[in-house]
Amino acid sequence: MLLLDIGNTNLRWAIQDGARLGEVRILRHGGAVPLDLLADWERLDPPRRVVASNVGDAAVAVAIARVTHAYWDIAPELVKTRSVYGDLRVAYADPTRLGVDRWLALVAAHRSIDTAVLIVDAGTAVTFDLLLADGRHLGGLILPGVEMMRTSLLAGTQIPRIDAEPTDEAWATDTGRAVAAGSLQGIAALTSRLFDRLAVEAGATPRLVLTGGDAERLIPAMDRPFDLIPDLVLRGLAEVAGS
Repeated sequence: MLLLDIGNTNLRWAIQDGARLGEVRILRHGGAVPLDLLADWERLDPPRRVVASNVGDAAVAVAIARVTHAYWDIAPELVKTRSVYGDLRVAYADPTRLGVDRWLALVAAHRSIDTAVLIVDAGTAVTFDLLLADGRHLGGLILPGVEMMRTSLLAGTQIPRIDAEPTDEAWATDTGRAVAAGSLQGIAALTSRLFDRLAVEAGATPRLVLTGGDAERLIPAMDRPFDLIPDLVLRGLAEVAGS
């Protein structure tokens, strides 16, 4: 199977061969099919299925479908959020309001982690989802992502932008770096708060999972133990596609 996760900014894809998930490729789509994707897919052996999730522009999914039809005469199977999946139960009264990427991350986490878990998915937006060991999703929170947070602040002020990432110091000594550090520290602070709240709710120390394109940028600011699982959504997609 060819597994494809279409996000707001990037798309990720990998080949699932039996139980093995192959190398994950990450490309910025810019609202269209990246040329690098076409070049990569031209060299692939034809997959039996193409299974996809999409939280980005619908036009990207339509364009992808044209490519898969032209290359392999296959239509992508688009996965949708379900209110119940095995023991996993989504907290949202209307499951369609929960992004399918968040749901797939929950599916993957519940399959592989037997304790309560806080999932932080850092991309264009940063999503936080809390899951108990028995599969009850408690809900979550959403913040602007690192770049969106910085861009929105700089757009409304005269603060000059810097390209350098902040150090792991708790605060900065110039304004540009204060903005850069603040975007990371704000996300990390909410992570710590939710982690501690989840520990109380679960009655045990939870796991913290970082995923998404900007997950590694958050690492210097984190003050709770974590697991970095960049392909968590694709793991969930593989699980659902194989069920």
